[in-house]
Amino acid sequence: MDERKESARTVNLHLSVLSGFCKFLIKQGALESNPVRLVSRPKQEKRLPAFYREDAMQAYFEQTKGVLEYGRYEDQLRRMILGLLYGTGLRRSELIGLNRNSVDWSRHTLRVLGKGDKIREIPLLPSLCDEILLYLQSVDSLKYADKTPEAPLLQTPKGGRLYPVYVDRAVKEALGGVSGISGRKSPHVLRHTLATELLDGGADLNSIKEMLGHSSLAATQVYTHNSIERLQNVYNSAHPRAKNDGNHGD
Repeated sequence: MDERKESARTVNLHLSVLSGFCKFLIKQGALESNPVRLVSRPKQEKRLPAFYREDAMQAYFEQTKGVLEYGRYEDQLRRMILGLLYGTGLRRSELIGLNRNSVDWSRHTLRVLGKGDKIREIPLLPSLCDEILLYLQSVDSLKYADKTPEAPLLQTPKGGRLYPVYVDRAVKEALGGVSGISGRKSPHVLRHTLATELLDGGADLNSIKEMLGHSSLAATQVYTHNSIERLQNVYNSAHPRAKNDGNHGD
């Protein structure tokens, strides 16, 4: 690590590959034991989830306000993809798997099939429900639209179900021109963004856990690090003693 300037993550990846190869050699009878297991692995620093600033996301939705009513279908679909990902914290696969009957209009909830075939319900803001209704009007006007209850909620211009590359491309195109948004532009970062904002807004960890479909609270707790880091930055810039380099200002 010192000589080659390799990170702990890279070294651990190399060790994992070597360990896998040794296991193969054991099955072939070429080795009796796995020597890689004797090598202590370097500790990796936990990477904090990336997220977008709230004002940058609000700027995007303000810029695209009239798209669902007056835009081209491809633009409407892109706006709906962003609206659902940011509004519900869905995983990409969960977004793709949504059907028309996934929405409970009377209760303002979304029924989601998550990891391990676990079903959960996510609350929908009335404004997001209105946007979905506007979008569905556009879907119904498509030549190849599938209007059955089991049809995909989000449909390609040819009436098919979305696929991962389509969703990734839509997110990149939508956020590419937004001031204040840099770095990776992906559905998962939108999920991180919602979780961080909910935590900053006072939501408790268990509620966020249920909404995101995490199997354990430990997966949700990682977002507290983002909130603490932001609080620390505010503290350092706003605290009177921080402004005076720790002096009382006498």
